[in-house]
Amino acid sequence: MKRVDIDRYGAPEDVARCVEVADVGAPGAGEVVFDVLYFPINPADVSFCRGTYRLRPPLPATPGAECVGRVSAVGAGVSHVKPGDLVINLQRENWAERRRVRGDDVIAIPPDLDLRQAAMLRINPPTALLLLSDVVDLKPGDWVIQNVANSAVGRLVIRLARALSIRTMNVVRRDSLFDELKALGADACVVDGPDLAEAVKAKTGGAPIRLALDAVSGQATARLSACLADGGVVCNYGSMSGEDPVMPRAGLIGGGQKLVGFILGRGLATRTLDQVRVMYGELAHQLRDGYLSAPVEKVYAIEEIRAALAHAQRGERSGKILVAPHR
Repeated sequence: MKRVDIDRYGAPEDVARCVEVADVGAPGAGEVVFDVLYFPINPADVSFCRGTYRLRPPLPATPGAECVGRVSAVGAGVSHVKPGDLVINLQRENWAERRRVRGDDVIAIPPDLDLRQAAMLRINPPTALLLLSDVVDLKPGDWVIQNVANSAVGRLVIRLARALSIRTMNVVRRDSLFDELKALGADACVVDGPDLAEAVKAKTGGAPIRLALDAVSGQATARLSACLADGGVVCNYGSMSGEDPVMPRAGLIGGGQKLVGFILGRGLATRTLDQVRVMYGELAHQLRDGYLSAPVEKVYAIEEIRAALAHAQRGERSGKILVAPHR
């Protein structure tokens, strides 16, 4: 079967290669085998290939934080999924034609889900949901500010916040994105820059903002802090700048603000497996109904992984890059 491996860290389009490896074999007791139908290329996958991600397993290693698959066989003791079911996998190493994993690591999803959307269910939708639910106790009518609002997570935050009657202030790098984000339900949009706090205040009428979601880091974190009310929280969950977040003392000391970090794994770890399954089930139904979605720009074959990785790193894309191992 085909699988993507890296044998060194570096530019993803240079270090990733599609290789032929032995099949995963039949499932043992408590295991599931599924065929990978699609997988997306996420920023974390790019960082993994570069060696800058928090995980650096022994090499060679297989990237891939998420995928959607169809169960081909189940081992003894597995009853929550059966052959033919669509599943997502909670574990990594998904850039392959086939996986064999523990039964508890797969979650069944509705059979009528769009497969491309299902491939992106594992990480971004629950990340957006938990950013809105686990960091600050938000109430209907509260404001949240986020940068990189046109990202996959940012778009999902807009949709999920709208369903919760939470208002979103969306920071982007160019005003040509405003109409697109407002069509999703964004309450207000602003262009990032040194006068961000003044621009935000003008849009909100000075309403207090208690939560800021930061995926850029560096000085962008400080600009979000300047938009927050006293006691507000900046939640950092990414670093598009490649820098550490900068939090000004004026916000921390004078304003009593907090800087916290978020990673999906910690949020899931606070929940039981049944609770995790219920959460993904609810998100999957919102995907099926079309309320949640993420744009896809292009789908590649697994043999084209280097071209796919190069494409995924281009600026100003219109959507995610997916790979179809059985294309």
